[in-house]
Amino acid sequence: MPLLFKRSLLPKLRSFPLTAEAVTILPGAADFRRCLLEKIAQATQRIYLVALYLQNDEAGQEILDALHAAKLKRPELEIAVVVDWLRAQRGLIGAGKQPGNSAWYQEMTRTHQSVVPVYGVPVQTRELFGVLHLKGFVIDDCVVYSGASLNNVYLHKFDKYRFDRYHVLQSRELADSMHHLVKHGLIESKAVHRLDLPNLPTTRSLRNDIGDLRSRLKYAAYDTSAGSAAHTGLSVSPLLGVGKNNPLNRVILELIASAQKQLTICTPYFNLPLGVIREINRALARGVKIDIVVGDKTANDFYIPPSEPFKVIAALPYLYEISLRRFAKRHQRNIDSGQLNLHLWREGDNSYHLKGMWIDQRYTLLTGNNLNPRAFRLDLENALLIDDPKGEWLEPRRVELENIFEHTTRIARFQDLEALPDYPAGVAKFLKRVSRVRVERLLYRIL
Repeated sequence: MPLLFKRSLLPKLRSFPLTAEAVTILPGAADFRRCLLEKIAQATQRIYLVALYLQNDEAGQEILDALHAAKLKRPELEIAVVVDWLRAQRGLIGAGKQPGNSAWYQEMTRTHQSVVPVYGVPVQTRELFGVLHLKGFVIDDCVVYSGASLNNVYLHKFDKYRFDRYHVLQSRELADSMHHLVKHGLIESKAVHRLDLPNLPTTRSLRNDIGDLRSRLKYAAYDTSAGSAAHTGLSVSPLLGVGKNNPLNRVILELIASAQKQLTICTPYFNLPLGVIREINRALARGVKIDIVVGDKTANDFYIPPSEPFKVIAALPYLYEISLRRFAKRHQRNIDSGQLNLHLWREGDNSYHLKGMWIDQRYTLLTGNNLNPRAFRLDLENALLIDDPKGEWLEPRRVELENIFEHTTRIARFQDLEALPDYPAGVAKFLKRVSRVRVERLLYRIL
């Protein structure tokens, strides 16, 4: 470990023991949807679903109906859905004025005999400056972990899907730890209110409570007192972070710094924080082979085909491609030698939302963290770090990576990526204007 990390967190992390059989990797979004519905139907104690949003569409309706059915079947079930407060009260970006998902939540509570509370967590007073980006579904003693939210494309309800990672971990200790933080660290906060009930308080009226919640979250952590710091076998550590220099950020940087032979990074939005770029450069300097998998701009969830009218949001995938092209140009020598491999994921009209890291043959990071400045500074994020010092879980790990790489193409030269002159007229005009007024750097920090 480099001297930069004199107070290294990795050796001090407490973790919960696992067996290789206790961790299942689901290959796709449709499998994820079926798994969630099956486990909800079989639940006997608790169901806590935490995601950025639960969308008012067919897949979202299926999930909410399943929760109501489970509650009717077993009234003693402890059920809670936890989403971002601000995201739930607005419509889709670029879709015009819409009531938001909260109106739907209220209609479902009004029309069902059972009660499924939906809690909104305000991480900031404005969505632009931070959202609830926690992930994880606790169902009895099982944790289903994915970077996905809950809607048609994330759950592959129809033709299109948004590719993510999907892990099922059977661990009572892990489930208890994640349940405890959501229940006592979030739901019980004065800033958190039910979105499924009418007469919601205004965000403005909650300003002081939101500030108090964010202050407390900066020092919050999952309870791992039931775990061990021995690191002698397969185990998992839950991690939490919000704001600059938080523990999750530090662990991400330390994981990159610990790589000796192989490092694989996945992110849907190529806009790496300076600290991550610095550690990648150091890893290259010490001879680590690095693979970075990102979505092709056409596989970005904000992509709009040039044949459709231009919207400002359509410029985002091109901004990420510009960032990737600059990175590739700076590292062309490493690309030529095969030490650095940049891979673009594309499969039909589907989109890419995959994030995480694989470090040597030991560590695997499951996370919803996009590894960008916004994730490192603004949003409330979490992750599960799987530590495998004895190589007990190498085959499932290999199969997952093989599945991810199946629809990728390696960038051989930075010129393989399009540049500003190649972009649609509306996109190019907007990006030139942004560059002239020097707003580009600010955009990279908040998007």
